[in-house]
Amino acid sequence: MKGTVKMIVLNIVLLVILVGGAGLGYYFYNRSINYLTTNNAQITGEQIAVSPSAAGKLTDWYGEIGKKYSQGERIGSVLTSTNSVDITAPKAGTIVQQTAVVNAIVSPGIPQAYLYDLDRLWVTANVKETDLNDVKVGQAVDIYIDAFPGTTLMGRVDQLGLATAGTFSLMPTSNTNGNYTKVTQVVPVTISLEGNRGLGIIPGMSVTARIHK
Repeated sequence: MKGTVKMIVLNIVLLVILVGGAGLGYYFYNRSINYLTTNNAQITGEQIAVSPSAAGKLTDWYGEIGKKYSQGERIGSVLTSTNSVDITAPKAGTIVQQTAVVNAIVSPGIPQAYLYDLDRLWVTANVKETDLNDVKVGQAVDIYIDAFPGTTLMGRVDQLGLATAGTFSLMPTSNTNGNYTKVTQVVPVTISLEGNRGLGIIPGMSVTARIHK
């Protein structure tokens, strides 16, 4: 009798394992068929550099991190060898970083601050080149931001990159003998956001993107 009970229990356990395994297998199979997921992604936007147009001493600086500025708004001024020159915002945006120091000598083209339009951010997701055929402009995307667990944002594939992410690397791979080691490359895919649900998202935040095939 005891042997029979043990056999019944064992069969039940095996059945549960088989059913659970089959369900788990179907879950992952369904995900692979219907979705393409990558966690090699982040929030980004247009980085706007604020630079003086002439060399001289920075006599005034009105920039504040977190403050919005309209296009053309005066942020600082530089005393040059001829006349004073204003530093203005090239485009509308919010200062997210600044290095400006009053009375320091500044040069044209050297940024004193960086602006982002925080209302026009998007996601850049790096997709393996072997998966690129499954990605099309207009596909829906579920966006999960690490900083806000439990919240899902919606987006759309807006643009596929025309070069791999490593093509313009600051440290390109050296090849002196003409032999290449094949490594799977990633291609940047731009995903537009369909609203941010009031979340305080900022450039650089880590993202997991799930593209609907």
